[in-house]
Amino acid sequence: MSSPHGGAPSATLPRRLGCSTISFQHLTLDEALVEIERLGFTEIDLGALPGVCDHVPFELDDAAIAKVASTLATRHLRVRSVNGDVGDFNDPGADIDAQADHVERLVRLTAAIGADALVLPCGSLGHEPIVDLDSDLDRVATALARAAATASAHGVELWVESLHFLRLCFDRARADALHARLEGSGVRPILDVAHVVAADDDLVDTIRAWRDGIAHVHLRDAVPGEFSRAIGSGDVDFAAALRALDEVGFAGGFALELPSRAYVDGATGAMGDDARAARVEAIRDAAARIAPLVAGLGDPTDPTHPSRNTQGAS
Repeated sequence: MSSPHGGAPSATLPRRLGCSTISFQHLTLDEALVEIERLGFTEIDLGALPGVCDHVPFELDDAAIAKVASTLATRHLRVRSVNGDVGDFNDPGADIDAQADHVERLVRLTAAIGADALVLPCGSLGHEPIVDLDSDLDRVATALARAAATASAHGVELWVESLHFLRLCFDRARADALHARLEGSGVRPILDVAHVVAADDDLVDTIRAWRDGIAHVHLRDAVPGEFSRAIGSGDVDFAAALRALDEVGFAGGFALELPSRAYVDGATGAMGDDARAARVEAIRDAAARIAPLVAGLGDPTDPTHPSRNTQGAS
């Protein structure tokens, strides 16, 4: 299968540096996987976010699970996580049973494609609680803990993007409050460096506080108040962040998550050839900036790496 943009595949990037299919939200799943492979990535996060990425059908029956798994089986890409959404966990009017059924189907997909974990969000879009903050956080934590038990039964983990600038837990204080409620549940946080900076929280301090509880890292640039900028055009100090992650023993992966649009009409719409080519070049540039930093990290399989001598802290 060839790329619509032609040319030879890029050199393979560091194994720990992956690309979310959300970065190619304008393409079909198969087309996105082709582009990701050609850029030299060897692993992905699989986008399953309504309003952001349609690579996994929202109506996820057995046939849809089999189709997605079959498409992935044609490529040489490891799947680190499935990034999904099943509705607002903090909504007291939500159909809890329907959400649980949807989680179970996403978990089955996660297991079928050999991914490490299913990722779910930290509450509804918007900063205002639906009832009140404590009640909303309690509902989110209860739903995530229930989802973690389902995931564990299928041999995968449950991760949460616990600090997301567009959602209920939009800053460090709310994320930490959610973590406290999740203690002992097995749910682990994802760190998105851009969301931390957008919330005007200290990125290195957040890494040192969350330590080896961090399961996975999303990479994009940001400035306070704006979480989606091209890498190199914002305030995120990637070198300092990756050093801090290495120092606390982070042994997980990194994913470029660079959607051009999110939660707006037409976010997953098709692009013209010029725009598609520009997206590829933007992601190639981002990878070129980040790859040397990831390649310079310690080897987490080395017995002397800090990850071998730390205990979970989140």
